[in-house]
Amino acid sequence: MKHTLLMASVALVASLSACTLKVAAPEKPITINLNVKIEHEVRVKVEKDLEQLFESEDGLF
Repeated sequence: MKHTLLMASVALVASLSACTLKVAAPEKPITINLNVKIEHEVRVKVEKDLEQLFESEDGLF
């Protein structure tokens, strides 16, 4: 019984010592590329203008 308990504790200590946790900052800075096309605002304005045109001109369609 003592022999198995000793072997289990040795195995536990060996497995815990093998796990190491390293926390370090990256060597290069993190870059975020923000090349984004913004077309939503333009489309909304054009759609609103078209809606107003269609409402004011009943004979178009």
